[in-house]
Order: sequence, then structure tokens, then C-alpha cells
Amino acid sequence: MASVLQKLITPLFTGTPEPPRNKVTVVGVGQVGMACAVSILLRELADELALVDVVEDKLKGEMMDLQHGSLFLKTPKIVADKVDVLTYVTWKLSGLPKHRVIGSGTNLDSARFRFLMADKLGIHSSSFNGWILGEHGDTSVPVWSGTNVAGVNLQTLNPNIGTDFDEENWKETHKMVVDR
Repeated sequence: MASVLQKLITPLFTGTPEPPRNKVTVVGVGQVGMACAVSILLRELADELALVDVVEDKLKGEMMDLQHGSLFLKTPKIVADKVDVLTYVTWKLSGLPKHRVIGSGTNLDSARFRFLMADKLGIHSSSFNGWILGEHGDTSVPVWSGTNVAGVNLQTLNPNIGTDFDEENWKETHKMVVDR
């Protein structure tokens, strides 16, 4: 006896389904990861979105929210799985070209750094340039020699910027980046 599904849909293709042409994987389903995932879905950049995180309950909940809202999206497949990896490891193991694996760790830290430094200077963050390098978090490194406002290098104005000898305590700004 045929099921309702079998009666409703007669398969026209019986071979192996094609893999997705544009699969995007987001590693980490915190606020930044989910903002990236939603942006990817809204811009229709992928025909499959994969979410990866070590916190299984949150991962499953975020996946289900996106799946349930997929009525309003054109991405046909949203999946999730548990992997505790860094972007670099993901890139190495995937075999993909380096421009196909994107991590947001130090980009987010750099954005925070720019905002906090600009805020302390009383200017808009787009007027301040500076970067955080290395890893996300405690081991990140602010590039004090590259900090500038409208091309004016801050280290030229304050040779001790970011050091223990800095009377203005700019080093505290990097600590605020790490703490956030």
C-alpha cells in the first residue's frame, strides 16, 4: 500500500542528488555567528547553510528557528552539527581554498577596538584605524604602531601608547576589547 507521500509525489529522478553548489558553514552560533547566518540567508548566498557549535542545545535551537522561518527564505537546506574547531583547522581539514573559509574572530575584535578607541577620542569609529591580530580573546594583539586618525599615527603623538609606561592608559582599551 502506497503512503500519502508516495501518492502525492512521484519521483522523476532516481539517481544520486547533486551536492549543494553554494554551501556555507558558520562555525559558532553565538550572536555574531547567527547574525552572519541570517545575513547569508537574507542575501540568498547559499543553497545550503550549515551551523557548527559545541553547545548542542543552542545549536539545535538556532537551527530549528532558521528551519521554521525558512518559509520566507529561498535557502532550501539548513543543517547543524557539533564540531569544536577553529577557522584555521576548518580550512586545513576542508581542503577548500583559503578564501572560501571565513572566520570573524579578530575582525570582530578589530571592530570593537576601533569603536572603543574612537569613543575614547570622542570621534566616530569610521575615523579611527587600528587592528587586532592573532587569536580572538586573551591572546589577541593590538597593533599600536598602526593606530591612526585621519592618517595621523597615534604612536607618533604618544610613543608609549599601549605600553605599561603610557600615562593615558590606552592599554585599558585593549583589555576592554578582550573582556567583551
